[in-house]
Amino acid sequence: MLGLRKSKNKTSSRNQIALKGVRDGILMLPNNEYRAILQVSSLNFELRSEYEQDAIIETYESFLNSVGTSLQILVRTREIDMDKYLEELADRLDGETVPIYRTQLQNYDEFIRSLITDNKILTRHFYIVLPYKVHGKIDFDLVSEQLKIQMDIIIKGMSRLGMHAERLDSLEVLDLFYSFYSPTQAKLQPLTEQALQIIHTALIEKGADHAKRTKKAQ
Repeated sequence: MLGLRKSKNKTSSRNQIALKGVRDGILMLPNNEYRAILQVSSLNFELRSEYEQDAIIETYESFLNSVGTSLQILVRTREIDMDKYLEELADRLDGETVPIYRTQLQNYDEFIRSLITDNKILTRHFYIVLPYKVHGKIDFDLVSEQLKIQMDIIIKGMSRLGMHAERLDSLEVLDLFYSFYSPTQAKLQPLTEQALQIIHTALIEKGADHAKRTKKAQ
């Protein structure tokens, strides 16, 4: 897979972002730091009434006061890949035999193609990043448990705001980084479970073997 080839640059992307690996959806960073990521649905605040807006603001303030930990809000704007959608639309058009429906599909296909000729179709994704730092002996199960508690608090808080939050798994976390550092390649060659296993072997298992050898040497 092209996206997994070793970089020819002196500093690889992995070193640039200081990423040790991903395990059970948790980012493992240097200095015993960890991150969990939640993807959050959007809320159209402007369309709400003044009363509803005041209620949302009060609920949001209460949510921030209840978190008890620092967090990062990430907004990711990406261009939608319309090629696959147009291919599916063409397949539907080829299989449609009713004249009136076929005409409607043709008009819709022409409209979409004219729309994307001069305009980029963008979508926004919203994420909440939760940090955790270990002081002393590392216990990954404890790290995972503590981050899960924090995520449960965030998910409940988002629910009170009328929003949905969902934890990213390992593949989704890596795909997020992949789309940041190789946006064109991410569109052409999305990550797969097989790619995730290769990355897991390279980053996690080798790192664990190195840690064991270091411990034995001591």
